[in-house]
Amino acid sequence: MSLHLAHVVLQTTQVAAMRDWYCTVLDAHVVFENGPLCFITFDDEHHRIAFKQIAERGPRTATTPGLHHTAFGLPTLQALSNRYTSLESRGILPARPIQHGVTTSLYYEDPDGNVVELEVDNFSTPEASTDYMESAEYADDPLGPFYDPRAMVRALSDGVAESEIMTRKWALANPLSAPQGGS
Repeated sequence: MSLHLAHVVLQTTQVAAMRDWYCTVLDAHVVFENGPLCFITFDDEHHRIAFKQIAERGPRTATTPGLHHTAFGLPTLQALSNRYTSLESRGILPARPIQHGVTTSLYYEDPDGNVVELEVDNFSTPEASTDYMESAEYADDPLGPFYDPRAMVRALSDGVAESEIMTRKWALANPLSAPQGGS
């Protein structure tokens, strides 16, 4: 049996705002919308994310049970950098840019406060990623350091190799000096 994640449905009090944000961040498009429901996709699947209108939302805190975040992978660090630059030009900044070691990640918050991770794998195979996750470096700090995404953009522009930027050593040398903010 081969499973794959088909789609995610988010309940919201603001379908239009959520639709617009996800279409911008994921470079997605609407495939169906009728008011209280909206389906979007960013690939060849008929829909990847749906939004369902609800009347009101209860309080949400950092300790409320539920989904922590969704993650979307990009093929290269340059693609992640390009996405960062595109979103920054629209005023959408990551809340947390983190070098996990296994991935280079940018965490954004949608209009409802849900967290969306855009990431690139730092290893070419799942086995190499797993080997890293079994290493002492990862065990000592599974989260990893925050880094400056603007420094990532500059480094790529200056011709620094992706493999160098996709390390904790590079992230530690290029720390985030001030919070980027939410979206």
